[in-house]
This record gives sequence, structure tokens and C-alpha cells, in this order.
Amino acid sequence: MSNRVVCREASHAGSWYTASGSQLNAQLEGWLSQAQSANGPARAIIAPHAGYTYCGACAAHAYKQVDPSITRRVFILGPSHHVPLSRCALSPAEIYRTPLYDLRIDQKDNFSIVPVLVGALSESKEQEYGKLLSKYLADPSNLFVISSDFCHWGQRFRYTYYDEAQGEIYRSIENLDKMGMGIIEQLDPISFSNYLKKYHNTICGRHPIGVLLNAVAELKKNGVDMNFSFLNYAQSSQCRNWQDSSVSYAAGALIVH
Repeated sequence: MSNRVVCREASHAGSWYTASGSQLNAQLEGWLSQAQSANGPARAIIAPHAGYTYCGACAAHAYKQVDPSITRRVFILGPSHHVPLSRCALSPAEIYRTPLYDLRIDQKDNFSIVPVLVGALSESKEQEYGKLLSKYLADPSNLFVISSDFCHWGQRFRYTYYDEAQGEIYRSIENLDKMGMGIIEQLDPISFSNYLKKYHNTICGRHPIGVLLNAVAELKKNGVDMNFSFLNYAQSSQCRNWQDSSVSYAAGALIVH
């Protein structure tokens, strides 16, 4: 039998972000230095996952709320972009490689990660997984990173919702996104689900967000006091005609009181 360690390489290094550890560290430090700390360390964050040139500055507003001194395990919930999946899946890898350093997956060391690939879950499955993960969300040494961009607008995304009352297309997109962001801040999974059914906003991490909201709802039943606030919003470009396209980014943090 082989004792070879299974590693996941940094497949997007050199394209979506630099493959140079020193350059990447400098970029991250620069973005983080421009962001402000809010009230208290975050127990969970929602952050974008596009190329860092597009979303790094926005994402920093979420990661700035993390306190590394108390974080021992990071649950990373992201959407399944390439594999049809109706449940959640865990990684068989033991190590995730990055240009900065290797991350160990759920090992007994100072810092570990639990990557969770979240499929196209039904509402009942979001509730089920939320309940399952709620006990981990309750632990102050755990951090949940909900990886999601917001509206993917344009013909290449097959989504061109436009409310003319908002003016330019990009303002309609912003209004649509911020409507959803406001509902997320209410921490109400049912309202968020209804919003998606009504507008079909192409939030790629809608199911990871749904799992988080259901985990929060489970903790609120037990009297845990929490609030979620979005701290930054951006778009990759400003759409003004039907040939344009854009992806929206939002950064926010969940604080447990």
C-alpha cells in the first residue's frame, strides 16, 4: 500500500492570482491594509472568489474581520461549478497547496481547513446541512468562509434581468444584488429562498449561503445572538448595453455576540 500524501495543487496560480508567494503576500497585505475592522471577530464571512485583480480589494473587507489568533479550523463552503452534485462533498486530499504555504486538511495542527463542495441543494437539504454544521459554527475557534460571487449578468451568463426604473443596467444589477444582500443580513433562509425564486439572481454561492443561513437559524433557536453585515460591494465592470457583461462581488461578516 502507498503512503503517498494526496495533495491538491493550486490550479489557478499564475492565472487568477500570481504564482509568486512573495508577490501574492504583498498584494494581500496591500488590500487588507485598505480595509477597516468592524465590531468583533467574524465567525463566518461571505467573500467573492473571482480573479484577485477583480475581487481582491472587495474580498479584503471580509477577511479583515477574521482573527487568526483564535481560528483553528476553517470551513470553506463553495459552489460546485463543474460537477453535477445534489449533496455536499468533502475533499480526498490531505494538503491544499498555495503559493504561500501548504494548508493541511482537518489535521491536529495550528491551522486546518475543511473544504466543502456544496451542490445544487434543495431547501430541505440546505436546512439539513445547516443543522449538521451549526454545532461547528457555534465554536469560536471555527471560521466559516462562504465563497460566492453575486450577480453574473449578460448574455454569456444567460441572465439579463433589467429594471428600467433603476436607470443604467449596472444600477439595476446593484439594486438587485443589494436587495438580496439586505435579505441575507436579516438571517432569514426562507426569505432568501423566496428572493431567489422571484428574481433568479445568478448568485453562484446561493446554496452555501443557504446552508449558512440555516445553520444560523438553528443557533438562534438556542438563543445565540448574531448579526450579519455587508461591508463592501463591487462590480467587475459597469454594464450599459446588452452586449456588456459583469460579475458582482460582495464582502460581509457574521458576528456572534
